[in-house]
Amino acid sequence: MGTAERDVTGEPAYHRPVLNSDELARRVRKAVAAYWKTRRSQARKQKLAGGADQGLRSAVTGGAQMNGFIRLFTELIVSAGVEEKFIHHSAALELPGFFRPTKKWDLLVVREGQLLVALEAKSQTGPSFGNNFNNRTEEAIGTATDLWTAFREGAFNRSIRPWLGYMFLLEDCEASRRPVAVEEPHFPVLPEFKGASYARRYELLIRKLARERLYDSPAFLLSAASDGSAGNYVEPAEDLAFERMARSLTAHLAANWNLA
Repeated sequence: MGTAERDVTGEPAYHRPVLNSDELARRVRKAVAAYWKTRRSQARKQKLAGGADQGLRSAVTGGAQMNGFIRLFTELIVSAGVEEKFIHHSAALELPGFFRPTKKWDLLVVREGQLLVALEAKSQTGPSFGNNFNNRTEEAIGTATDLWTAFREGAFNRSIRPWLGYMFLLEDCEASRRPVAVEEPHFPVLPEFKGASYARRYELLIRKLARERLYDSPAFLLSAASDGSAGNYVEPAEDLAFERMARSLTAHLAANWNLA
């Protein structure tokens, strides 16, 4: 067993308070603003370079848009008493899988051979909500299923159940809010999907990921391109709020840090 680091008071470091609600909301706004600013900067660079990847597609291929959220998650983990040397967010991000050799995550916390946290931070903007929604759905379910099967088979950790996080930012616009028809050539779809917009579909997906215990307390945010650079966002569902995810993450670390 490891020994918890202690602060100047002699108390375990993970007993330090995490960010309060107001400060956490401010940090989320900062991460949202960074997302849109990075995305627009990448689009400008691609257009100036005259590459084939121009305009909105740069949001898919440019990368780095979610770095503000990765920084925020890192701050939250540090606020729970975890030394930064145990947090991986730019390298050494691979974990063994069951159906494939490895999967690269967006952030990991690994201490003394124990995986404590594995986190994904994803996003989507228009206009291709349909195809991208299906891809994101398959990716999220497959990633978690692969990890939990590998965990069951003893690929890592024997006692500690790692905390899996999934945070999603969706562009808030007319196309993502518009009701979408479904095809039912053989059997009826589940009632909640009938007439559901892509924003509603994502909300249902992320809630179901939590209820099926594929991820622990995931979060879902909406932000419009028109005012996203100012950090504006909405949380359409209380059970998928970012603060709930943050509290779940830090509570897991507090409960399991001494066991690693």
